[in-house]
Amino acid sequence: MKWSILVLPLLIVAAFTGKGRCANANDPQVPIRVGIIGLDTSHAIEFTRIFNDTASADHVPGAKVIAAYKGGSPDVEASASRVEGFTAQLRDKWGLEIVPDIPTLCSKVDAVLLLSVDGRKHLEQVKPVFAARKRVFIDKPLAASLADARAIARLGAESGVPWFSCSSLRYQTAIKSLTQDSTLGAVVGCDVYCPSPTEPHHPDLFWYGIHGVEILFTLMGPGCESVVRINTPGTDVVVGRWKDGRLGTFRGIREGKADYGATLFGHDGIKTSDPIEGPPYAGMLREVVKFFQTGVAPLRVEEMLEIMAFMQAAELSKQKGGSGVPLSELAGP
Repeated sequence: MKWSILVLPLLIVAAFTGKGRCANANDPQVPIRVGIIGLDTSHAIEFTRIFNDTASADHVPGAKVIAAYKGGSPDVEASASRVEGFTAQLRDKWGLEIVPDIPTLCSKVDAVLLLSVDGRKHLEQVKPVFAARKRVFIDKPLAASLADARAIARLGAESGVPWFSCSSLRYQTAIKSLTQDSTLGAVVGCDVYCPSPTEPHHPDLFWYGIHGVEILFTLMGPGCESVVRINTPGTDVVVGRWKDGRLGTFRGIREGKADYGATLFGHDGIKTSDPIEGPPYAGMLREVVKFFQTGVAPLRVEEMLEIMAFMQAAELSKQKGGSGVPLSELAGP
């Protein structure tokens, strides 16, 4: 990524200096007022419940969802078939105000959850959020292309508004326990698997395989330099080679039993993750609240873009019949 060497350090400094403040960030007794963009995903329902239902066992304090912009993509079945039902539920059960556009939403809230299930929408939808100087969490995938992801990073830096994006699997207990197991020693490699259905408007892994790719980077850290992908109708195997010679593999499942998990290979031991049980949203949403309060993102721009580059390189490797693709080939503005 040619532009990253000189430009990316400036992006990091500009994007996370604390600009785009939340009005209620300094008063822990007053929840941050949150708005949602994109009511075409179950995340809109679950995130609202976790923030707003104080009696819930997985309630996360510090934020309250008060308004939403419906959005939706008529050419994506997962969006078109659900957006009206989710909108009605959020309006009628949770009392959210449904607003006609994103600028109106931004005028009513302190921070934004951009949840649209269609990653193609994220670049255009985040522009008015940056313009309104509202801190924003962008749900997976960050975008539906590496080019759009880079554009979001540039716009975030230019506006000085903090943002971040990730999969909730990064903060799931079974995965975090691997990262915290000191008996394994230095990480020398990792195998990860997850369901990986595809959607025709997104590069294959961007749609759902991103969950497993995010686990891979959580355990391996950044530094991948090349990718090789083997693709069949039922399975993907993607091997990433890190700059220090370590190998990390992602297995995307479309046939047979589909589940999530990882095996971490350490210098002193090998350990497989415990089962990943239940929707693992609360851990991530605690990080989102901290981010809204402080303006400090838990992930660096570099790693978020490297995850996107890994998946883009995997798509290119598929097109090349399984040839290796250096991430450095993915040049862009």
